[in-house]
Amino acid sequence: MKKYGLIGYPLGHSFSKGFFNQKFESEKIDAEYVNFEIPDIKEIKKVIRENPGLCGLNVTLPYKTQVIPFLDELDHDARLIGAVNVIKFERGLFGRLKLKGYNSDIIGFKQSIEPLLNQSHRKALILGTGGASKAIFQGLKQLGLASTFVSRKLKDYCITYEQLTPRIMSQYTVIVNTTPVGMYPNVGEAPNIPYEELTPNHLLYDLLYNPDETLFMKKGKERGAVVKNGLEMLLLQAFAAWNIWNQ
Repeated sequence: MKKYGLIGYPLGHSFSKGFFNQKFESEKIDAEYVNFEIPDIKEIKKVIRENPGLCGLNVTLPYKTQVIPFLDELDHDARLIGAVNVIKFERGLFGRLKLKGYNSDIIGFKQSIEPLLNQSHRKALILGTGGASKAIFQGLKQLGLASTFVSRKLKDYCITYEQLTPRIMSQYTVIVNTTPVGMYPNVGEAPNIPYEELTPNHLLYDLLYNPDETLFMKKGKERGAVVKNGLEMLLLQAFAAWNIWNQ
């Protein structure tokens, strides 16, 4: 039996575990998916040693960057982003194990947002500067959009929410929320952008998917903007991970 898994800490409810084990059962694939909740990234060595049947791992917070020194190789996107959420186990001569890191977040995001883009979408605001924001930046760049990060505090290469003028809002017609603001149970919260400046030309994409429609999305919809949550991206990045492990 093949084995796949997820490393992170803490893990709590795992979308990946439920998704893949259901996939294995419905498609009669002889495999299992296991959660490896490790309090220190160095324990990845123990996970690999004690699970010789491992064929691949997903990586979640807080290890998407910390895992990189433990890998033998990164694919192009993972190197650009500086974060890994998929590890492929490759076994060569004499069973020598090679670990290659990928980022399927960028794949899922691009596939999810691309059908919504049109000629008026030239520039994007990325709300937040956490790990996911880097994949979003590269994904938008590959789709031909210039992006600017928005942060609560002034940082290099960022603007703050207070600097979102009507002129900026009219130019940056794609807005992607990569922050946890508005996630259940805090459904009454929304990123602090000037929603009154939104128009039907705007596209609001929220990486959150619980609730289905965040307050960020509701406020955009009220102004006629196109809105979408992150559930499809989540599914597409899982499909991408499976394709990476089996290509």
